[in-house]
Amino acid sequence: MKLALIGYGRMGKMIEAAGARDGIEIVCVIDPVAGSRGSLSDADVCVDFTEPAVVIDNIKTAAAAHVSMVVGTTGWHDRLDEAKQLVLESDIGLVYGSNFSIGVNLMFKITRYAAGLFRHFASHDPFIEEAHHKLKKDAPSGTALSLGKIMEAEYKREIPTASTRAGYFPGRHTVGFDSEADTLEINHSARSRAGFADGALLAAKWIDGRKGFFEFTEIIEEVLHDRPAGQ
Repeated sequence: MKLALIGYGRMGKMIEAAGARDGIEIVCVIDPVAGSRGSLSDADVCVDFTEPAVVIDNIKTAAAAHVSMVVGTTGWHDRLDEAKQLVLESDIGLVYGSNFSIGVNLMFKITRYAAGLFRHFASHDPFIEEAHHKLKKDAPSGTALSLGKIMEAEYKREIPTASTRAGYFPGRHTVGFDSEADTLEINHSARSRAGFADGALLAAKWIDGRKGFFEFTEIIEEVLHDRPAGQ
C-alpha cells in the first residue's frame, strides 16, 4: 500500500516509522512547516493528523485527488455531516475516530457495560478525568467526549469531566464511579503514540479499496464480531 501523510509532526513521523516496519511506502508528505514532497494522487490512502481547523479542507483535497482517507485529528467532529457529504459525493472512503488506540476502543465497550450497571445505584456518581500534553489544543479530548456520550446514553444526563493540559502526557483517561464507601475506576494510559499509529495503519489498510464514511469503532466491531462495518 502507498500512503500519504497530511501533517508531519510527531504522529506523522510515528506513522512513517510504523509503516516502514510493515512495508508501507510513504509516497507523499503534506505539511506547511516541514515542507511537502510527492503527489497525493500517487497514494492509495492518506492519513491526517493535523489541526481541527484544516480537516475539512484536507478532506476536500483528498476528495479532489480521489484518495481515501484516515482522519486521526480531533476537535472537528461538529462538522461530521459536512465531511460525510464530501466523502459520499466524491465516492472515496474515510475512517475517522476520536482515538485510534485499540486499548481505548475496548475501553469504550467496557465503559458502556459498567455505566449500564452503575446507573441502577444512586450511591455511585459517575465522572471522567483526562490529561494530555500541554500542546494539545482541544479540551476535553475527543476521547473524553466519546466516553461522555457513552455514559450519558445510560444516565440520561451530563457526566462531569475534568481536563488537564500540562507536561508531556501522550494521553490518560479515567472513567470512575464514586460513592461514600468506595470508588471504582477504569483507566487507560498511553505509554507512547505508537498505539495510535498502529490503529491508524489498521484503518488505512482497511479503508484501502472501500468507499463510504466510517468510524474506527465500526472496524473494532468487525474484528470482534466478524461483522462487516456499516452493517
